[in-house]
Amino acid sequence: MKKIKNIAIIAHVDHGKTTLVDAALKQSGVFRESQHVVERVMDSNDIERERGITIFSKNASLTYKDYKINLVDTPGHADFGGEVQRIMKMVDCVLLLVDAFEGPMPQTKYVLKKSLELGLNPIVIINKIDRPNSRPADVLDMVFDLFCDLNANDTQLDFPVIYASGKDGIAKFELEDDSDDLVPLFETIINKVKDSEGDEDEPFQMLISAIEYDNYLGKIGTGKISNGTVSQGEEVVLLKRNGERLLYRISKIFQYEGLKK
Repeated sequence: MKKIKNIAIIAHVDHGKTTLVDAALKQSGVFRESQHVVERVMDSNDIERERGITIFSKNASLTYKDYKINLVDTPGHADFGGEVQRIMKMVDCVLLLVDAFEGPMPQTKYVLKKSLELGLNPIVIINKIDRPNSRPADVLDMVFDLFCDLNANDTQLDFPVIYASGKDGIAKFELEDDSDDLVPLFETIINKVKDSEGDEDEPFQMLISAIEYDNYLGKIGTGKISNGTVSQGEEVVLLKRNGERLLYRISKIFQYEGLKK
């Protein structure tokens, strides 16, 4: 059984998180080398492609060594902050992506504050180091100051740093390192992010982050199983925020492999 890492990617709009996810999926073998891949593959919504921003959180997974890394690409635009909050309750770590020229922006502060409050320990990615006017050292200082302003604890202040170019599909531990892939990023995730925890012997518990509707299957809930197991045909109780309890039967179970269920 593969170990699981649940990761959310958070960043200000246009700091390159979707491009980085595209590169990670390609390098992990999700796509065949000969397969044509639409740019910004996680932006499946028509409005997202037209505007070039991510509105709805997307789910994908990749396999690295004996680990399954579940990735959630969250909105970076301030109008969709509620979506970010829901997703961060589902994950074990966040990748905080910051532009190597612009540095932390207002939405970066918002999403970082929420992740720190939840006790998450971010991995900082200084992205777009390929830009001629990039200033990664200055931006790293700005990120550290932001962590301090948000009252990060000592563990959170000791954040790992990766320098990357999503466009070129490379990541580095140090700026002077040679690199032609994202292996340093994958290794950091494996070594720094705790494995997803849960007790299979406990009653089934699942926190739902998104619900969609299928004409044939009915409601489809996407989320994280915290404890227990579930099988097709079993009955489960949905506990709503207002205390109402609804009974459902599990008709089908999905998991993400790459971008597909």
